[in-house]
Amino acid sequence: MKIILCPNPFRDKGLKAARSVENLLREAGVQTEYCFPFPVDKSILGDLASVIQIKDIKTELPDADFLICFGGDGTILHAAKDASSFGVPIIGVNMGSVGFMAELEQSELQQLNRLITGEYTLENRMMLDVKVVRDGRVLFRSSALNDAVVAKGAVARVIDLQVYSDKVLVSNIFGDGVILATPTGSTAYSLSAGGPIVEPAAENIIMTPISAHTIQAKSMVLDKSRAVDVTVPKHSRKVAYLSVDGGKAFKLFSGDVVQICRSRRSLCLVKLLEKSFYELVNHKLERRDPL
Repeated sequence: MKIILCPNPFRDKGLKAARSVENLLREAGVQTEYCFPFPVDKSILGDLASVIQIKDIKTELPDADFLICFGGDGTILHAAKDASSFGVPIIGVNMGSVGFMAELEQSELQQLNRLITGEYTLENRMMLDVKVVRDGRVLFRSSALNDAVVAKGAVARVIDLQVYSDKVLVSNIFGDGVILATPTGSTAYSLSAGGPIVEPAAENIIMTPISAHTIQAKSMVLDKSRAVDVTVPKHSRKVAYLSVDGGKAFKLFSGDVVQICRSRRSLCLVKLLEKSFYELVNHKLERRDPL
């Protein structure tokens, strides 16, 4: 068995959690390899650079059985695109703040022994394919585990957008933008913009306007089979930006179309504990009164 340890070095300081898991797994005869989920200057390792070899994640994934992420949901989002390409299941260890996708907390690392004994289940999470079409040419392609967001820039001006589902107009949006989310992403930006919470195992596309200036603009849950187009109207003088899973923004101009549909790929998450999604939501989102 081969397991990739994928720590976010800014969350897992000194890779303490990852090294602890490395010892646990190697005692059981499991091969482990270290990979970062995103490009990082290896000098961040300091003295550890002489004892830990960081390998390329795309090189190690083809023959890996599992990938363990150490960080928050953002760390899992970074690793998801590569892991889903090779069909490698991910398990997250939460070292962030909320960590909806993480299965374990730092105090539960011993539960990783279940990977060796086979005491786990797998849960597939729907993903989205996203592309930008300008004058008939595809200029941008990506995939999303959480969401694709079309929004205004830093200048405090509202933008006009048109959202179509299978070429039928769904909504004219006049506001800060729109979020197209997966069920996994329903508890992220979409939720803070007033969107519904959707069970992660469901397969839907959630459309949520951002700070809409019209009463008619409501969040909607679309069928997984829908082809969604977000259009920047022609002759519009305002610039919009597309961000996929919180990544680098792509600048959109008048006439551009963001095409979004269910991806053929999906992310496989490992479930070790019998945690109800509703218990998780209540725990993660409960109001904490200040001390």
